Amino acid sequence: MHTCEVKYNGNLRTTATHLDSGSKIKTDAPKDNHGLGEAFSPTDILCSSLASCILTIMAISVEKNGIDIKGTTASVTKTM
Repeated sequence: MHTCEVKYNGNLRTTATHLDSGSKIKTDAPKDNHGLGEAFSPTDILCSSLASCILTIMAISVEKNGIDIKGTTASVTKTM
């Protein structure tokens, strides 16, 4: 079963829809790559996804020891 559907909307923009929840993520190409930069770029989402994955894995790992890492943050800098 598919997890999401991504639609190209034109003008270098897409919408990804999570099929189970209906949540949507819109993207826009960055200003330095012919876009308007009005939303996360696909590469911004890639970098953010890695940080989200790491924080989620950390939370799963420490949860068994009763440790709550709620409020933990990760700062992401993307360099093309």
